[in-house]
Amino acid sequence: MSKKCVRCLQLLPLASILLTACSTRQPELPGQSPTSPQWRQHEQKVQHLSQYETRGSFAYISDRQKLYARFFWQQTSAQNYRLLLTNPLGSTELELKAQPNSVQITDGQGKRYVGKDAEDMVRQLTGMDIPINNLRQWIVGLPGDAQQFTLDQHYLLHTVTYQQGGQSWNVNYQQYTDSIMPMPKSLELSQGERRIKLRMDNWMVQ
Repeated sequence: MSKKCVRCLQLLPLASILLTACSTRQPELPGQSPTSPQWRQHEQKVQHLSQYETRGSFAYISDRQKLYARFFWQQTSAQNYRLLLTNPLGSTELELKAQPNSVQITDGQGKRYVGKDAEDMVRQLTGMDIPINNLRQWIVGLPGDAQQFTLDQHYLLHTVTYQQGGQSWNVNYQQYTDSIMPMPKSLELSQGERRIKLRMDNWMVQ
């Protein structure tokens, strides 16, 4: 991704994301057991979703790079998904399409790259270290491959700790939607000095 594109993405003010996250953080209350039937029931409902999509604000912050954008995530089946990052003007900066054993990325200049590992491709093309393989689960409120996680008082994911390549990713869920099937509305990923913030404006599930 070019420096020009990164500067364009930085037009989205980080302050608005941070203030929103602070204002929607729920008070800390005693959590529930990960073995509770209420959690198992919710987990199974989410796992059985055939399709879903969400859009909102994305922020990637590290000591070397800061990037702010709008995102659109579309899951069409268990292994097929699309991630789109756009700048404040609505122009595409990065589009990722994944299916079993195949990943295609299109950058802001329209150049296409094909590979098999989404995480490696994003890291090489943008310099961003994003745990996309597990983010597909975390974004809907599932622990993914993580063995360590806690629940909040409503039997929903509150924190996740995932060890990958000798490093630890921590996920903090800050707010859920108020719906029959609660979906994450705000979450933050952290790993060392890296921070990834996601704020979902809306969800469509089926």
